[in-house]
Amino acid sequence: MARAAGMFSLAGRTALVTGARTGIGRAIAVGLAEAGADLVLHGRVDDLDGVEAEVRKAGGQASRWVLDLSDPARIPEAARRLGPVDVLVNNAGIIRRAPAAGHPYADFRQVLDVNLDAVFLLSQAVGARMLARGSGKIIMIASMLSFQGGVNVPGYTAAKHAVAGLTRALACEWAGGGVQVNAIAPGYIATANTERLRADPARETEISGRIPAGRWGVPEDLVGAAVFLASGASDYVNGHVLAVDGGWLAR
Repeated sequence: MARAAGMFSLAGRTALVTGARTGIGRAIAVGLAEAGADLVLHGRVDDLDGVEAEVRKAGGQASRWVLDLSDPARIPEAARRLGPVDVLVNNAGIIRRAPAAGHPYADFRQVLDVNLDAVFLLSQAVGARMLARGSGKIIMIASMLSFQGGVNVPGYTAAKHAVAGLTRALACEWAGGGVQVNAIAPGYIATANTERLRADPARETEISGRIPAGRWGVPEDLVGAAVFLASGASDYVNGHVLAVDGGWLAR
């Protein structure tokens, strides 16, 4: 039992979580701290007091990395100011909803800038340093729309399909260098991104009625998967997209 528990320890490791202020990013950041990690908390603006306090209460040290990921070209230079990162969680993302026939290209492009281009450039910058050390963990946050088409979210769907592909592509190149790249695909989780869906009685009933678990997920439902993929317990897991969806894909 002690050996098994030790496999999941993150003591002595530093994790960078993007989009750490709220929702899934906040829950994962606090969960990694509870497993022993110190945190670098990313936000678009410096409004991270709440999550920093939670991380410290959980026993982790915390620093902040403030950067607007909607301008991906700034990432390589900004990433040079980061200290060593053992675990990168690419969580930050945005969504824009409009029917595809009239979907503004500016919205489509902005979603790809944040949800795909920024993910690649940050993984590249942090991953190169992991490869130089011979170890590291990168966790992408994918989606049910990495597998399905969705409705009224063409940019988000395109980006999340690409994130699943990028996960596999980086794993193929980096697994031999000691860097594991995997993804978590959340099901329908109660966050700000899904607020409009949950507020629409027809869509909420349609979605919740399909989830075998009988409920929407909450951000804390993803913590166990994140700790697993961040820890030594997943050292031979490469290029996997782990669905945490209450059984959605099984139906």
